[in-house]
Amino acid sequence: MMTPVQLFDLAARQADWLSVRQAAVASNIANANVRTYQAQDVAPFEEHVKVAQVRLEATHPEHVGVPKGQGAVEGEATRATMQTVGGPVVLETELAKSNQVRAGMELNTAVVAAFHRMTLMVSKG
Repeated sequence: MMTPVQLFDLAARQADWLSVRQAAVASNIANANVRTYQAQDVAPFEEHVKVAQVRLEATHPEHVGVPKGQGAVEGEATRATMQTVGGPVVLETELAKSNQVRAGMELNTAVVAAFHRMTLMVSKG
């Protein structure tokens, strides 16, 4: 039995989280001069993705300790949403968050590209 590769799913979830965070940062910067506006952000990525419980999978009857047919269980995830964090918008903080989002997207893209290349190398033989 073949199990799906979880890295692509995790990368897609992180890219979604990063895009929601960038929208929050952009909204904060756009409304920085509005006195009644409250700064927004997104909960940390770790709160949106529970780590999958990885278990060994029995592929041979002589494997010890794992009943045949048991494999990895996919973790649950919730959709990232903006939430009010209160207080006024500080432009320096928002620009730092924007830089974090950019760096996160660059890292996400690099990891997916590297994993994709490895997958292609394995499939070509």
